Amino acid sequence: MKKFKIKKGILITLAVGAIFLSFSFQSKFFEIAKQIEIYNTLFKELNMYYVDEINPAELTNRAIKNTLKDLDPYTNFYNEQDVEDAKIRREGEYAGIGVGVYYTKNGIQISEVYKGYAGDKAGLKAGDIITSVDGQALKDMEREQLSMFLKGTPDTKMAVEIERQGKILKKEILREQVEINPVPFYEMIDAETGYITLTQFNEKASSEVKKAYRELKKKGMTKLVFDLRSNPGGSLQEAINISNFFIPKGKVIVTTKAKIKKWSNTYKTTNDPLDLEIPLVVLVNGRSASASEIVSGSLQDYDRAVIMGQRSFGKGLVQRYRTLTYGTQLKLTISKYYTPSGRCIQELDYTNWDDKTGKVPKFSDKGINVFKTENGRKVYDGGGVLPDIEIEISKKTEATEVLVGSKALFNFAIDYFYKNPKIETVEKYQFSNADFKNFTNYLVLDTTFVTKQERLFETAFLSIENTSISKEYQKIKEKLFEDKVEEISKNQDIIQVLLEEEILEKYYYKEGVYEHHLKNDYTIKEAVKLLQNQDKYTQILSGK
Repeated sequence: MKKFKIKKGILITLAVGAIFLSFSFQSKFFEIAKQIEIYNTLFKELNMYYVDEINPAELTNRAIKNTLKDLDPYTNFYNEQDVEDAKIRREGEYAGIGVGVYYTKNGIQISEVYKGYAGDKAGLKAGDIITSVDGQALKDMEREQLSMFLKGTPDTKMAVEIERQGKILKKEILREQVEINPVPFYEMIDAETGYITLTQFNEKASSEVKKAYRELKKKGMTKLVFDLRSNPGGSLQEAINISNFFIPKGKVIVTTKAKIKKWSNTYKTTNDPLDLEIPLVVLVNGRSASASEIVSGSLQDYDRAVIMGQRSFGKGLVQRYRTLTYGTQLKLTISKYYTPSGRCIQELDYTNWDDKTGKVPKFSDKGINVFKTENGRKVYDGGGVLPDIEIEISKKTEATEVLVGSKALFNFAIDYFYKNPKIETVEKYQFSNADFKNFTNYLVLDTTFVTKQERLFETAFLSIENTSISKEYQKIKEKLFEDKVEEISKNQDIIQVLLEEEILEKYYYKEGVYEHHLKNDYTIKEAVKLLQNQDKYTQILSGK
């Protein structure tokens, strides 16, 4: 009798729980349906009665993106054109003219020319602005419209007008298949040490790394520097495949934990490795993210490579694409990932994002946790992969962050290119202190690099009707500029390298930048030095 009462009590509790969950579930979806209906009725009223014509697609696109922007930077809505662009990034192939671009109010500006492709053959240069395509003027077009003009069916011609340094040029360009190689450069540094750079984890990443590795082995490679600096990531599976090249079959590379059980997985190596013995140094920096951190984190946790450089970006979140109606997609964050030792290297806590101040707290603010590698070395969570050997650089100021995010470096490099018809060879070229001084002088003319203080001050001045303070305004404006230059000068070491790369690319393509790095890059030199000291290399990985 007592047993019956207990079971009956349990059944009543379960029934109440089921009713509560059912009510909660229905209540939640009623709220969703209610909000959708509110938006639908609002949209109809706007469309019917607003005084001017509205663009339904543009309005909806903006509304959706504003809805998602406060979640995290990686959850995004893609319209039909965005979907095509994302597909190109993943697959690494498209039909176009082989250029990188900026979309501007004046047209499509060439940011980079890929060596040997249609744009290069037609004589396009970085800085050129395509102002019309097949007679269609591009001025004041939206980004979505501009992105459609250069891509198309292979072997189709396009007539373009180009503005270059105040002159108008006319050219005919033939579209062709363009392949984005994620391994744009690999070479021997010396008789024993190979170098491979991987710039993204698209669907060709592991096959291209394997190809480069085998080519270098034929040239006598017995040590490897693997460069993941500024690699923003990409495919999770490609990261697992590349880790597997140096880690035995059957080892855990990454674990994901999601709200939906089927998306919580443990991923292990499934293939025989390429090489379990070759001494390996992996380079990372503050812009190495996501898949780059999966590779560097797993190699570190298994004591398979020495990680060198600066702390990586700290993106421990996984995204997945979900197909929506009318050819659109949602890319949303579905899980967090953990390295083999159990670390989550996510830096920013977007769940507690302060939408009033825009500040995102760091997980490391609450303290960091210690984990152990296979050999018992201490590693830490709380934001990025901390290298085994840190290469010190100056800490970026707020002004430098704004500078790097602007077009000022690019604009200066274009100006430099047209003022200097020739420069030193790839190996010998150096961006000097005098060049840096010229750069800071150039910033007087540049309108793209504007600090928060400058913007606020200008807004305040424009709101004042009294123009008698114009002299004082000019003095303060000059002082703000001086402060800005002083702040970025604290990071001259970082900025000089970035400017050197921008300038070399204009003369010698991206290939020239990598060739320059091979002989001049300080971090690569330190990696080679370590690989030549086998005792020190072994000691670092042993944990002793």
